[in-house]
Amino acid sequence: MQRNSAKLGTADEPRTWVGVNFWSRTGGPLMWRDYDGAVIDGELRVLRDHGITVTRSFLYWPDFQPAPDTLDPHMLERFDDFLERHRALGMHTIPTFIVGHMSGQNWDPAWREGRDIFTDAWFVDRQAWYVRSVAERWKDHESIAGWLLTNEIPIYADWRGRGIGTLDHRAVTAWARSLVGALREAGAQQPVSVGDGAWGVETTGADNGFRVRELEPLIDFHGPHVYRMEDDPVRQNLGAAFTCELLDLGGKPVVMEEFGVTSDYTSEENAAHYYRQTLHNTLLAGATGWIPWNNTDYDALYDQEPYSHHPFEMHFGLTDDQGRPKAQLREVREFTDLLRRTDFARLSRPDTSVALVVSSFLERMYPFTQPQDASSVLAHTRQAYVAAREADLPVGVAREADGLPEDCALYLLPSAKQLTAPAWRQLVRRAEEGATVYASYFVGEHGTQRGPWWPRLDETFGVVKQLRYGLTDPIEDDRLRMTFRLDFGGVGAGETLEFPVAGNAHSRTFLPVVPDGAEVVATDAHGRPALLRRRTGRGQLVLCTYPLEHMAALTPAVNPEPTWRLYAALAVEAGVRPHVRVEDPRVLVGTMRHEGGRELVWFLSQHPEPLSAEPVLDRGRLADLDGAGIRSVDLPAYGVRVAELIT
Repeated sequence: MQRNSAKLGTADEPRTWVGVNFWSRTGGPLMWRDYDGAVIDGELRVLRDHGITVTRSFLYWPDFQPAPDTLDPHMLERFDDFLERHRALGMHTIPTFIVGHMSGQNWDPAWREGRDIFTDAWFVDRQAWYVRSVAERWKDHESIAGWLLTNEIPIYADWRGRGIGTLDHRAVTAWARSLVGALREAGAQQPVSVGDGAWGVETTGADNGFRVRELEPLIDFHGPHVYRMEDDPVRQNLGAAFTCELLDLGGKPVVMEEFGVTSDYTSEENAAHYYRQTLHNTLLAGATGWIPWNNTDYDALYDQEPYSHHPFEMHFGLTDDQGRPKAQLREVREFTDLLRRTDFARLSRPDTSVALVVSSFLERMYPFTQPQDASSVLAHTRQAYVAAREADLPVGVAREADGLPEDCALYLLPSAKQLTAPAWRQLVRRAEEGATVYASYFVGEHGTQRGPWWPRLDETFGVVKQLRYGLTDPIEDDRLRMTFRLDFGGVGAGETLEFPVAGNAHSRTFLPVVPDGAEVVATDAHGRPALLRRRTGRGQLVLCTYPLEHMAALTPAVNPEPTWRLYAALAVEAGVRPHVRVEDPRVLVGTMRHEGGRELVWFLSQHPEPLSAEPVLDRGRLADLDGAGIRSVDLPAYGVRVAELIT
């Protein structure tokens, strides 16, 4: 199974963007009114000296297009100067056209007069004219790196408060096609994307009209905006990475178009940890560009909207309001140094035989299903991704909606209430052909058709289910104690794993079964089967009778929890144990392969204190990037170390 590592540019000349979203501290969104080239020059120099070579710039729409058929000449001249300052410093920028939303406020051009941004033909024509006219002016400027149609337009488009799901995806896609077409008609050849945050149903489970699959043919890269609020540090550190994995659609590059932290929400030390984790984990998840939010703080603008009513928006900067670097900017500089030392543009993710199955119920609007069906898929696969990373598995996301891959040795179905009947048949066939297929029981979080939508559950897993129609079998214990009766993939007979128990009145439920051809691998504290295996053909189907991933996903500060041990054991059973791993789930291991043959290994601590990890290698030896041998890996709090596998 291939995992996306696509780069911008060409195979002969791949490009990596390390940039920043840019508003000058002279005015924030109103910087073009209060334009000060000397201040901007200083701001750009600080960024360049810390490895940043790209800015994402914003054409504040009310200022740049003050009338339907008018571009403000003063604003255009100031952007001319902005481009020249980039050229002088060897930097590039990505202009953003439709900037009607920014930092907690929406701004309309005065002439909008309530028109719908997507369906009003005249208004769409005026937007296309704006894009075409601006692109014609700057399309040949050497400092233009790419283009973005908008900034977070799903928020701006919902200005009437109509809510998610009310935007017609066909109208949204037609609108995007018109604006991209206008850009190309102007002769602009640089990469383009929408700037919508990649918040489509494919990554969120909620349909806001911006469907990633429909927009993908129109764009040159995916640009996720990720600002997660979590209750578990490891889920937080891997949140953006999982979004990148979900955007492995169509083979387009993934650029982390926005991420960051406000200093009002975190200490500087923890802000640096967040940047470090996000940068490196998204790299290992396929991202090939990074544009954090944002370049500077805005303390002098405390009485200007949006900062007056959203004051935390003043302090997302990589520098403070005087232009002094913050710890986050130093993290970016260290990251760019590593990209240079590893020749990142020539790195890619190795193929994998471990598939994390994402049910099509995340994104397909099947009839008579519930919103919780999609949100459960998202939560469970995210938590399973965490556990797989803790087991150091090179997991790949396999979307049922795309057809499951035929070449994987291990398929993980985490707390999966629903897959389609054809997918179940394919998985059974893959097991007969030699794969290991794991599934954990889950009935859903609501009372509508509550139960596992698994056709022929008994025959598939070699059990006789003891379910009663319309009723649940509640989990009464506060902890699930799973004791292994057999040796299983490195977990010894007699060993007990303890899992958190969580869920609502529907979902806190186990599956009572009697073996009928399956062997009981592990039992719960009451002697009931908790893990069973049915061998079939050259492979096996493994059933967990508890919703492990669902329970963990609902538990705060739970990771690492023992699902990683189960996943590591499944990998051994499937014959896909990673070549480099550690036995400590607080350290994540990931690999990248250079086109010249080098294999580089990342070690990322998920622990708030220093620790040392002992790498376990199936082959070769480890050396640091200077060539010195490595026996153990010492990591500071939430630290990262990169080594080379010498074979």
